[in-house]
Amino acid sequence: MSWDHVWIDVNIATMDSKVAAPYGAITNAAIAVKNGQIAWLGPRSELPDFDVLATPVYRGYQKWLTPGLIDAHTHLVYAGNRANEFEMRLQGASYQDIANAGGGIISTVKACREADEAELFNLARKRLNALAKEGVTTVEIKSGYGLDTATELKMLRVARELGKHHHVEVQTTFLGAHAIAAEYKHNPDAYVDLVINDMLPAVMKENLADAVDVFCEGIAFNLEQTERVLQAAKRAGLPIKLHAEQLSNIGASELAAKLGALSVDHIEFLDEAGVKAISQSGTCAVLLPGAFYFLRETKLPPIDLLRQYQVPMVIASDINPGSSPICSTLLMLNMACTLFRLTPEEALKGVTINAAKALGIEHKVGSLAIGKQADFCLWDIHSPAELAYAYGVNPCEQVIKSGRIIQQ
Repeated sequence: MSWDHVWIDVNIATMDSKVAAPYGAITNAAIAVKNGQIAWLGPRSELPDFDVLATPVYRGYQKWLTPGLIDAHTHLVYAGNRANEFEMRLQGASYQDIANAGGGIISTVKACREADEAELFNLARKRLNALAKEGVTTVEIKSGYGLDTATELKMLRVARELGKHHHVEVQTTFLGAHAIAAEYKHNPDAYVDLVINDMLPAVMKENLADAVDVFCEGIAFNLEQTERVLQAAKRAGLPIKLHAEQLSNIGASELAAKLGALSVDHIEFLDEAGVKAISQSGTCAVLLPGAFYFLRETKLPPIDLLRQYQVPMVIASDINPGSSPICSTLLMLNMACTLFRLTPEEALKGVTINAAKALGIEHKVGSLAIGKQADFCLWDIHSPAELAYAYGVNPCEQVIKSGRIIQQ
């Protein structure tokens, strides 16, 4: 038997539903890697003979391996910050007050339009490095702070470049329909035309997006406008997803289900009809506890309904300068449990196998099984629940991406 690397004396949280144990756990286990894929895993006692002298062997000392973590909803590429708005809100300013003073998304759009690709790359790389240190091996990055063709393309190019120069795999999402550009505030349908007829073809020409997203909400795009953008994305052959039911319930999730969206994200105001619809379509529910915490929201997502209808729950950071300037997927695990009352196992599924489903890549990452990509992390913990339990001391000891050791 010839392998590239072998880990022994480890416990493995496979997150594989075929393994009949909490976390898909295999204790006293071993895992072997060949050509960037998992070639074998199982109980150490069943490990086949292999050439020990020719194969690097790593002893885990009963620590835990999990799949590499996946952050399935971020706005990682942006310039500027909105700390002044944070301070203003704490002093009593309303959202409208801040917007009237030139703040909100308008300020981030201005900063992104003014920044060149090098500046955006360097800022985003720092954020990506922070995620990588906590075991993130795959991340989704949205555009949406350009709101014109040139800047949307610039943001997506930077996201693609991050994936080329970093071990973390980057999935890009075109979010030109994030807000109505100020230039079109009196003619939003014309802005939708711009997104469909100018931005999307340019994005497709440069192969800059793996999916398309829309912010469907009373303050953003209505159902008709949203469906126009999503149908255009489907015609272009791209998967779709939706910012839905964050501030109100206008039926966005039912639209997403009808169109076969990968995910609906935020969903604090999602009702039972919407939950039933996404359950039937196989659409994932992406929960964003960082935004819930930072905005001091009180309307909880319908966790019990999502459980009842067996909707895959995803946990993501929503890293952005306005509502979740929090660059930590591990902290999201804790917040998912403390704020949303998920179990630690549900939370870990939310950043592994369910997150992979939300990106349409569960066939290759998100769980540990023979034939899957060898993306996993070694943690100095006694049980997987510890990943959601404590925060502040990073227990990640080793990261393996496509079979290559990144951190140890």
